[in-house]
Amino acid sequence: MSYAEVIGDPIAHSKSPLIHGFWLDALGIQADYRRCHVRPDELAGYFEQRRADPAWRGCNITVPHKEAALAYVPDPGGVRDTIGAINTVFRDESGGIAGTNTDAAGFWSPISALDLADKPVVVIGAGGAARAVLFALSRVGVGPVTILNRTPLKAAGLLAAFGLKGNVGPIGSALPQAALLVNASTLGMAGHPPLELDLSPLPDDAIVYDIVYAPLQTPLLQAAEDRGLETIDGLEMLIGQAALAFELFFDAAPPRERDDELRTLLTR
Repeated sequence: MSYAEVIGDPIAHSKSPLIHGFWLDALGIQADYRRCHVRPDELAGYFEQRRADPAWRGCNITVPHKEAALAYVPDPGGVRDTIGAINTVFRDESGGIAGTNTDAAGFWSPISALDLADKPVVVIGAGGAARAVLFALSRVGVGPVTILNRTPLKAAGLLAAFGLKGNVGPIGSALPQAALLVNASTLGMAGHPPLELDLSPLPDDAIVYDIVYAPLQTPLLQAAEDRGLETIDGLEMLIGQAALAFELFFDAAPPRERDDELRTLLTR
């Protein structure tokens, strides 16, 4: 039986098997989708082994491998020089493998109707997920962008890489006024420290978007709701990026008309 999977370290928290399993069952596709725990020193061997397995249709990639995986996977779309991180590897038409990034489109989908041109944005984090977020934001001309990260120098490099104007600072710095605040870090995820921010500088019409989905109601989102701010949870991006990957793995469009049912499954 053909299969795809999600890899990361850790991986037990991943909801991707539930999402892809739901779609496979809904469409009657005889295939499987699994979790696979891959440590950083196992990444090269993982791709070498899976490349030789004809039943393997590809994988989604989560923390901490999104940047490192580029060293082991062909990059025909030039993702290395744009986003700089991949989250999906799939079989191409020749039977080889290729890497791409569906995170950027998945992130953008729930806010695509907003007019964010020239609007100030704050992004927390500077890893692989943040790269996808910043890539998407750069395409709609937001600005200025403030990146808060443990290593401000790395954050400054991302501003330059994506041609964004703005500022950087350590996590915990006072927030500027912003139309959109995005947590693209692992802070607030189960097993990680919480993301503690004073949201009072944000205007009343600001949107707070946390890409963490385990737990779904993070302390950041709770604090935003307590302030009456609009929030977007991590399932929005997770389902959006998964839908694009599903088509690459199984050559079929997922039944997005059943998203409400899927969210109910994921939040039990």
